[in-house]
Amino acid sequence: MNNNYYAVIMAGGVGSRFWPMSTQENPKQFHDMLGAGRSLIQKTFDRLSTTIPSKNILISTNKRYEYLVLEQLPKVTKNQLLLEPSMRNTAPCVLYAALKIYALNPEAVMIIAPSDHWIDDEATFATNIEEAFDFCSTNDVLMTLGIQPDSPNTGYGYIQFDNNNSSIKKVKQFTEKPNLETAKTFIDSGEYLWNAGIFIWSAKSIIENFKIQLPEMYTLFSKGNDDYNTANENTFIDQFYGDSENISIDFGIMEKATNVYTLPVDFGWNDLGTWGSLYNKLPKDEQQNAAVGGEVIFRDSTNNMVRTQSGKRVVIQGLSDFIIVEKEDVLLICPKKNEQDIKQITAQVKIDFGDNFV
Repeated sequence: MNNNYYAVIMAGGVGSRFWPMSTQENPKQFHDMLGAGRSLIQKTFDRLSTTIPSKNILISTNKRYEYLVLEQLPKVTKNQLLLEPSMRNTAPCVLYAALKIYALNPEAVMIIAPSDHWIDDEATFATNIEEAFDFCSTNDVLMTLGIQPDSPNTGYGYIQFDNNNSSIKKVKQFTEKPNLETAKTFIDSGEYLWNAGIFIWSAKSIIENFKIQLPEMYTLFSKGNDDYNTANENTFIDQFYGDSENISIDFGIMEKATNVYTLPVDFGWNDLGTWGSLYNKLPKDEQQNAAVGGEVIFRDSTNNMVRTQSGKRVVIQGLSDFIIVEKEDVLLICPKKNEQDIKQITAQVKIDFGDNFV
């Protein structure tokens, strides 16, 4: 294993579209969403550990989730945690991670990986990561993995690439979530990939881009260069992190940089962003019903998604195209077509039932 390889698992999100399973106290990345026997963050750590030394895998998360990370990832030490005292989107934590890693190893190459994605073909994923690491080790580039699209999905951002003969393509531009007609033209052109939000670069290259694109943020975090990987690191972060601009790595760096490349990949990726995306990954019965957790009898019912506590016995009669989720003392019953309303539902729950339920 190459000791210059590092990973940063982004595990600070709340995943509110997966309420009531995902809450502020226990977000979706810490749940076994597909009944696989491992939580999403555990699966992500396992997957990266095949290529990257486990001691080089850092976890970026909110301070409130420290105990969950250490509980679920026993190989991780406190020194591998990047504890964010406040929510500031992805750019600040990427810079924090890059400076911390660079201080450890100026030759470091790093992958930024969300904690809540699902990947079917982990062997192909590992091969793709090796190719990306190899390229970024010898080239001053910022790389993103581009997913080969299988449909004109309007829920993802898109990457337009220069269709050269190389396996690694120069990125022309990024496009935010398009409407259906635009997405169809993207797919038909053969020049677009889905943006998975998985990035690879050398620590040196990404730091140089922060100097150019987000100089104020670079100046702020550089004040801690003598503190990273010491007993003073958390004190510095607690004091200054909240002063950082709230901006994503996509807007802050990737859409402005001139040295961006993509590796087209196809390893059975799903970002598990909604109950509907989870339903698509689950095995179905003959009536296209999917269930996780309990034992369910479906009678005259089709296309339903049921997620209950382990061992719960459930009977569904005469229901079609619904999401049914039970967690302890909360029950959600929602038409699949209205799943985008779940964020608004949680806001109503907070008002009527209180913070303990969201």
